Amino acid sequence: MRILVTGGAGYVGSHCVRDLCAAGHGVVVLDSLIKGHRAAVDSRAERVVGDVGDAAFLSDLLAARKFDGVMHFAALAEVGESVQSPLRYYRSNVSNSLSLLEAMRAHGVYRLVFSSSCAVYGVPPVVPITEDVPLAPISPYGRTKLIIEWAMADCCQAWGLGATSLRYFNAA
Repeated sequence: MRILVTGGAGYVGSHCVRDLCAAGHGVVVLDSLIKGHRAAVDSRAERVVGDVGDAAFLSDLLAARKFDGVMHFAALAEVGESVQSPLRYYRSNVSNSLSLLEAMRAHGVYRLVFSSSCAVYGVPPVVPITEDVPLAPISPYGRTKLIIEWAMADCCQAWGLGATSLRYFNAA
């Protein structure tokens, strides 16, 4: 498969890129390198420096290559910072992800793995947490992740997107 990995120069994204390359998939990494590290990207992957929020750039990238799917790791991910700068998180995590979904639909890419977060659970009523625990994020970061999970579910219903969310508790 040919996979676009957004945020593929970050911690979790770069590990997924390495595994995808090892499995023989064609991988294109899209990363702004604001938080990611060029050296973290597997040399077998194609590297593209750019912003997921740049709709024209993203459209050109998806038009130039035929992707079978996208793994979306590009996001801001610090809970405390999200409380201090909520609009920065909404712009990065929500607006940019919506741009990605729009571009995927426009270019016929219907598979998505989304890097969500355990922050969508907030303070869980039980531990261990199961997937049927109510979603009740308590930070802007957690809310931005849940908003995109909802948007993905709506896109699945509306235009046949096949999507799943990964909810990490400790990525390390």
